[in-house]
Amino acid sequence: MKINDRDNVEINLENGHKYAAADIKKGENVIKYGFAIGHALRDIEKGEHVHTHNLKTNLSGNLKYEYTPKLSDIPKAHTDIAFDGYVRENGDVGIRNDIWIINTVGCVNKVAEKLSERTGAMHFPHPFGCSQLGDDHLLTQKILKGLANHPNAGGVLVLGLGCENNNIGEFKKVLGDYNPDRVKFLNTQDYDDEISEGIRLIQALKNYAGGFSKSRIPVSKLKIGLKCGGSDAYSGITANPLAGKVSDLLISYGASAVLTEVPEMFGAETLLMERCESREIFDKTVRLINDFKDYYRRYNQVIYENPSPGNKEGGITTLEEKSLGCVQKGGLSNVIDVLDYGDRISKSGLSLLNGPGNDIVAITNLTAAGVHMILFTTGRGTPLGAPVPTIKIASNSGLAKRKPNWIDFDAGPVLKGKDLTGELFNLIVEVASGKKTKNEENGYAEISIFKDGVTL
Repeated sequence: MKINDRDNVEINLENGHKYAAADIKKGENVIKYGFAIGHALRDIEKGEHVHTHNLKTNLSGNLKYEYTPKLSDIPKAHTDIAFDGYVRENGDVGIRNDIWIINTVGCVNKVAEKLSERTGAMHFPHPFGCSQLGDDHLLTQKILKGLANHPNAGGVLVLGLGCENNNIGEFKKVLGDYNPDRVKFLNTQDYDDEISEGIRLIQALKNYAGGFSKSRIPVSKLKIGLKCGGSDAYSGITANPLAGKVSDLLISYGASAVLTEVPEMFGAETLLMERCESREIFDKTVRLINDFKDYYRRYNQVIYENPSPGNKEGGITTLEEKSLGCVQKGGLSNVIDVLDYGDRISKSGLSLLNGPGNDIVAITNLTAAGVHMILFTTGRGTPLGAPVPTIKIASNSGLAKRKPNWIDFDAGPVLKGKDLTGELFNLIVEVASGKKTKNEENGYAEISIFKDGVTL
């Protein structure tokens, strides 16, 4: 299968790997998706396997970019589609009405776990919140603030120890205004029996959350995160383009979508830059890309040490190849905003979010930005789930059949030309209305926070 007429490789649909569609000379670019994904290390004969033994990335260092906009014109939808959700007192919209336990510090992880077991509240263990300095400390607070303010949580128990850097008093300064009926605080050092006190506070939160009932909410209020993990060569052909089509469809209704994993934009960043709606957004996107490259260099690391071993086994050879498949999750919509770590979504349309590709860090980053759910494409499979519903989209039907306890949607039939946009869109509306995803059924919800500094 050739993806683009300009390609000089074709995909073996049995294993997802690349094979030369014509003779390729040493030093000549290898073309996939219509773009160069690297160059040949030696002469490659027609029909020969093209992979790490004979293909190398073209990427190196920071680049200079020119703003040459090629803006898309996605028509606005004129029909009304709604889901059943919760309107909060501040006007925010949630698609769940759960109770969340937010730990200020990792020292209380097991206390949170016990409270979760006793009450059914959701908890998200992490090792941070103490012995951190500067930006790392502030980033921990910003991410936890984003979680505490998330509208999917009908009530929140902020659980602290009492002696940590990010103690409740300090965290309140970052949290800002809050409703004391919705957010309760517990310093475990202050109580002889912190479990009993935690249960009492969670029951009060349940009573408060119970006052919300579902109402019909336009799909324009939805905020969707876009993520891929455990990718294979099919991801850029089936699951990622499908996620992109659905993202565009949601945006046509006035909804929001967020694309992250900055290192997995390297090599395909110009496709996003061409769609930046203004010079200001273009300049922010350039900084987003080059600042992340500078981060790699500060630690004397190779910028293009990617794809992962699992990606390579699945047929992905270079970062350009991975990125060209990855950015397809963003569809064809224009880029209307660029968000930093801990920023929250404020505009309808497609935003870019600063952050690494690491799966747990990325889904936490997206959740803190305010997404209601995450479309998570995967070719090799992963059980990972975010605090918000995480729709796992398999790039191939074999994975969907082998791991039905992980996978919510099979994008494999796209290989045979089937258009699944409507089916996935309908599933998103169903999940927004309360249908549980596999990560919710399994109780799989994890967080981690990006770190780049000193730990005492």
